[in-house]
Amino acid sequence: MSSPNELLASVKPAFTNISPARDVVASFDREGRLFSYVAGGRTYRRTLASDVEVRERAVEGPFGRKPSERNPAERNPSGRTPPGRKPPRVRRRLSRDEAYRLFAEVLQAVEDVLPRTDGELRRRLEEEVLRWTPEALLAEAERFAAVYKPISILPPDQYLTVVLQATEGCTWNKCTFCTFYQDRPFRVKSPDEFRRHIADVKAFLGRGLLMRKSVFLGDGNALALAQRRLLPIMEAARAAFPAMPIYSFIDVYTGERKSVADWRALAELGLHRVYIGMETGLDELLALINKPGSRDELVDFVLRLKAAGLQVGLIAMIGIGGHQYREAHAAATLETLARLPLGEGDIVYLSPFIEQPGSGYAALRQSRGLTPMSEDEIEAELDRWARHIRSRGVKAARYDIREFMY
Repeated sequence: MSSPNELLASVKPAFTNISPARDVVASFDREGRLFSYVAGGRTYRRTLASDVEVRERAVEGPFGRKPSERNPAERNPSGRTPPGRKPPRVRRRLSRDEAYRLFAEVLQAVEDVLPRTDGELRRRLEEEVLRWTPEALLAEAERFAAVYKPISILPPDQYLTVVLQATEGCTWNKCTFCTFYQDRPFRVKSPDEFRRHIADVKAFLGRGLLMRKSVFLGDGNALALAQRRLLPIMEAARAAFPAMPIYSFIDVYTGERKSVADWRALAELGLHRVYIGMETGLDELLALINKPGSRDELVDFVLRLKAAGLQVGLIAMIGIGGHQYREAHAAATLETLARLPLGEGDIVYLSPFIEQPGSGYAALRQSRGLTPMSEDEIEAELDRWARHIRSRGVKAARYDIREFMY
């Protein structure tokens, strides 16, 4: 057993970790930038733009648990965590001053342990980590903004990907529940502009690329481009990152326009898996949320993708439509999934529905008199769906949009 003051460290090709105490761990990418920090029972994560989020388990008290500060409208009437379930994680984004103080604390911790290090660990701390003052880390926000438009969302298995924004925004951008791309019109980068973007991304990430094992072609619906425009983009991404598989979002309505041969050509250029926001298998509910496509069109589309040798990631929302649609939504969605030839490498993501204040869905729900499901009810429903899907030998996983950071 290690002593309380023993320094533990992990020096890997893609990252550097130090643990100067049992409850303290700091992780850095190979540029030396802070990636995560654990201390005092709290976990801090820094984005590439140097935003920092702190997460910790909610503390139960005589009046229930403290609600998440990011989603203060707690939908559990009792406020109590059900037996057998961990309290939820409370999330909070640090202010710029708080982030500065955290970066200074980490830097001081590194300076304190430096005399106890040698070899490769000492070299990395001196040459890579200690050059990142709090001011330098905060300045990464400007560098990020020069390379990227805001990265609104990614699938959970792609949080450590290299995002290449071939497009900006979403081709549809009219789903009533979605607010991810309302701040920008849809735009396509020219081949030359995209190649410059790739070069800028590489320069920005630097040796931090070693932490990233895939490429994600963004923004919301990049694969919707016509084949003549998409192929040069895919070729440029493949040339820049020849060893990395490529992933991207697609919707049913535009994805169906491509033939099996089109999708096979994209697979040959490195496309590995496409993610489809199916949301529900109930056509009535699709119309309610203004989502293009239908259940039958989804089935046909997935059959084409599988015929082309691609993996699929299907995203379904748990709780959409509230109590009035609960059973019909579940029955139709699970029935639709059962019609699909899903297997190894495919995944069904179950996403707890988070109603965005001011969204079209919020106004629609109120006008229709739909009753929202509580957080506990959504969690129970998610568990039920997951058991059903896994019983068919298909991978099912949770997709909480509040967890996303890049």
